[in-house]
Amino acid sequence: MTAARGRRAWLWLISHSLNRVTTPLARSGRGPWSVVRHVGRRSGRPYETPLLLARTPTGFVAELTYGPTVDWYRNITAAGGCTVVHRGRTYAVDAVEPCSTDAGLAAFPVLPALLLRLLRRRDFRLLRVRTQVVPVVVTDASGRSPAGPAPH
Repeated sequence: MTAARGRRAWLWLISHSLNRVTTPLARSGRGPWSVVRHVGRRSGRPYETPLLLARTPTGFVAELTYGPTVDWYRNITAAGGCTVVHRGRTYAVDAVEPCSTDAGLAAFPVLPALLLRLLRRRDFRLLRVRTQVVPVVVTDASGRSPAGPAPH
């Protein structure tokens, strides 16, 4: 068995066993997992992948345990984004950016970061959350907008 074939078999086993348990927990907001919702780059089919993500002020840090060739990562980079469900809330991710090892480890709580260090994990990505643009209505002292009446 070649290394690539063995790796594919391992990933199939994980996706058909562990992921079936962790995905419902991640969707419900229980446990340490988040769900990454993405669309297959060839099939167009929607997928959900449970991951351990660290929340940051600008989004989420993901550790690429199996490297950058896994389907979920290739799908979100091809699409330019995805949706993350974290602790029961949904976030739109509109950019995937490299993240240094130091910044990636620093994003995780102490125990997960220690485990990642012991496992010598070095491959992190920042999933940047889209910032919401809040419309601002400019009014004069009378409460009227220069463009017309203020919306109700």
